[in-house]
Amino acid sequence: MRQMMKAIGLKKHLPIDEEESLIEFETFKPVAKGHVKVKAVSVNPVDVGVRKSGNGILKKPKIIGWDAVGVVESVGENVSLFKKGELVFYAGSFKRSGSNSEYQLVDERIAGHAPQKLTIAQAAAMPLTSLTAWEALFEQLEIDPNDKKKNNEKTILIINGAGGVGSIATQLASWAGLKVIASASRPETIEWVTQLGADKVVNHRLDLVHEVRKLGCEYVDYVLELNDLDGHWNEMAELIKPSGKIASITENKRPVNLRKLTQKRATFVWEWMFTKSFYQTTDMITQHEILEKISSLLDQGIIKTTLNKTFIPINGLNLKEAHKVVESNHMIGKVVVSDD
Repeated sequence: MRQMMKAIGLKKHLPIDEEESLIEFETFKPVAKGHVKVKAVSVNPVDVGVRKSGNGILKKPKIIGWDAVGVVESVGENVSLFKKGELVFYAGSFKRSGSNSEYQLVDERIAGHAPQKLTIAQAAAMPLTSLTAWEALFEQLEIDPNDKKKNNEKTILIINGAGGVGSIATQLASWAGLKVIASASRPETIEWVTQLGADKVVNHRLDLVHEVRKLGCEYVDYVLELNDLDGHWNEMAELIKPSGKIASITENKRPVNLRKLTQKRATFVWEWMFTKSFYQTTDMITQHEILEKISSLLDQGIIKTTLNKTFIPINGLNLKEAHKVVESNHMIGKVVVSDD
């Protein structure tokens, strides 16, 4: 007889305060070899977006969750990167069942060994945002993290520096040698991004063009947009340096006027952390490699966890509370739900 496991998911797309917005249920434990015993999960905006979007009632509950730390319980015959009993962290795949369950099947190419000097909760805060920030900075914006000398002459504007991705992007950009201007609007978020390595802070609730130029910086070499693409597009187009590059992780709700970049010959690119696993690209293994680097940087203390709030244990009630925190749009860093 197949074994059962506990999971948390949704059948209706409801506001988080509704009783059935997230429900606890039992489902079959994965039988394929290569699954992980989940120990802690992090809640991201993508969780909220998937939970809220959609109509009707699903025939069976959908398990969401795209950030986790777990113990390898079994490995498939083709697995070469991990062994049973090892602690791993990962952000998962948008096409597979999520991490809000006792066990989860994980592709080794998108998982890394969890940092050894962090708690499980601290590590669970890192995978999705670290992958997003790393890919945006070093793949999409094509910044070479090893060329510190060149980067010392470059400036990046990170819009929403205190959020989940912004908190790690600020650290990685600073580590790479860039001059970092991060946006934040409250005293506590200004202090947060400053502690993470931002050289200057601007207020994204004010005119960013005025804010940046008030610092004596007419243009910036790079822009990493992490909140409200539509609201900041004109400001970014004005601030980007000729031949500069802009990357965004947020979707637009109205057409993006790329003509504003024509005279500057500037580049605009998207970053979606799930692209590699969604399309099974030939470079999927790079996510394993990135997480291994992030794990090392964390253990060396070069970057630090962005965990800022923890709920214990993993259950429907605590996941609802974590969703509320993310939905508030006032979250600094990351929120994690952990069994430890």
